[in-house]
Amino acid sequence: MDKKAKKRIEVLRKRIDKLQLLLKGAKEQMDDPDEVVKLESDLAEAKAEITRLKSK
Repeated sequence: MDKKAKKRIEVLRKRIDKLQLLLKGAKEQMDDPDEVVKLESDLAEAKAEITRLKSK
């Protein structure tokens, strides 16, 4: 893995942490059900990108 990929993974991990907190809050307070779906899809995309970067 090159430096660029390592940095991108670091950024994605921070984003995943933030999204997990937001998702937890959104599930506790179901004001907008679409928000939960959006956060879950964003989280899945970030995890998939990390997987792609690690497989290179």
